[in-house]
Amino acid sequence: MEEVNIGLLTIKVIVGFATLFFIIIITGRTSIYQLTPFHLVFVLGLGHFLGSSIYEDKIGVFYFLYAVGLWTFLMLGVEFMTLKIKSTRSLLLGNPNIIIRDGIIDRKLLTKNRLDVNQVLSLLRQNNVFSVREVKYGILEANGQISILLKSRYQIPDKQALRLIETPVHLPTSLIIDGEVLWDNVHELGFDQQWLNEQLTTNGYDYVKRILYADWREGEGIHVSPK
Repeated sequence: MEEVNIGLLTIKVIVGFATLFFIIIITGRTSIYQLTPFHLVFVLGLGHFLGSSIYEDKIGVFYFLYAVGLWTFLMLGVEFMTLKIKSTRSLLLGNPNIIIRDGIIDRKLLTKNRLDVNQVLSLLRQNNVFSVREVKYGILEANGQISILLKSRYQIPDKQALRLIETPVHLPTSLIIDGEVLWDNVHELGFDQQWLNEQLTTNGYDYVKRILYADWREGEGIHVSPK
């Protein structure tokens, strides 16, 4: 079995990790759903390149750095082009397409985007829409997701429409995670250990280690999830 140069392997792994991390920061895409087809192909290509060359000792550090740097430079160059030259955006990143209008699916745009009806229905269900008839506009985004504007009759009325008095909205504060009390959060709320013990006892818990998660929200009190 051929021996692997540990030093060279370590350098390549560090460089590959740093490069991928740098690309995520530069592009601002932390989720796979935010990747356009171009960015997805680039990341997959870089991953394949790193995986195939990282154990190859014949490829020295200089050539490895050059190849990774050139690949990254090309990606950043295309990114810059799409920001500065509008005509390149549709070619490299794609354009949104209105594939549903007034509950009617546009067959031509489905064919153009290589989608079938079942895929569209699946995308709708992922947005909690279970019938095409409910959709006023369905827009296929460049990343493959679908943005939906429902017809007015299927929209959930808000408080303004119902003329209800608006109530303040409070974020919950985590108090316990996996049996460990977050004392900084408890004290920030103005509470102490005695208060926390009383709250847990009132809810039927006498031992913090038995609690997986607990949080506090103004107006609603404490919520506990046991292990």
